[in-house]
Amino acid sequence: MKVLVVDDERLARKELINLLKSFDRIEVIGEASNADEANQMIEEKKPDLVFLDIQMPGKNGMDMLEELDFTPNIIFVTAYDEYAVKAFEMNALDYVLKPVELPRLEEAISKVKEKVEVQAQDETSENEETLGEEDQIFLKDGEKCWFVSLKDIRLFESEGNYVRVFFKDQKPLILKSLNNLENRLSNKVFFRSNRKYIVNLKWVEKVETWFNGGLQLELKDGTKVEVSRRQAAKFKDVMSL
Repeated sequence: MKVLVVDDERLARKELINLLKSFDRIEVIGEASNADEANQMIEEKKPDLVFLDIQMPGKNGMDMLEELDFTPNIIFVTAYDEYAVKAFEMNALDYVLKPVELPRLEEAISKVKEKVEVQAQDETSENEETLGEEDQIFLKDGEKCWFVSLKDIRLFESEGNYVRVFFKDQKPLILKSLNNLENRLSNKVFFRSNRKYIVNLKWVEKVETWFNGGLQLELKDGTKVEVSRRQAAKFKDVMSL
């Protein structure tokens, strides 16, 4: 597993890199001292895992993640357990506190290894930029942040220049276009039902005929989404109706 360490403190980077030498199948491919340097290395080297300091001069760790096109697995490294960590604990975001202790590091790496193995099993010959259901994305809405597996997202809804993302009991609003999302998502899992919605096909519970040759989908949570007449034929092909 390829690892990148990002921290503005040189000694903190060195200490963490030394701890990582204790782990088999961990290869530290680089280190960065700021967000811009880290962004470039992530885009070029495509690490499996990044240890990311939250508090850094200039752009902090969260700001850095928003700029990425390729989002690897992230373990935040922070000294601020009360202020920074609680915002992420409930959303599959892992972290280790400074000073980093080996047992906690082992636990965090174990979680990421499991995710990497699942992602490797689900890889296809599709374009590497395409995101599959086992991939994880970073979302930020105001002061709230989440790491979310795409399989848990049931619906994307366009709201002007923004997209509302529906998962669990959350529905954050992110600055993205629906067209951009459609290009990144696997068409085996996500379907553009009309100009306003992209639906996770695995969340579809019922399909009904609708007005003017269209369809209506009912998701497992009871949400109803219309499929336009133009998209209805494509939906039938995808679902083998």
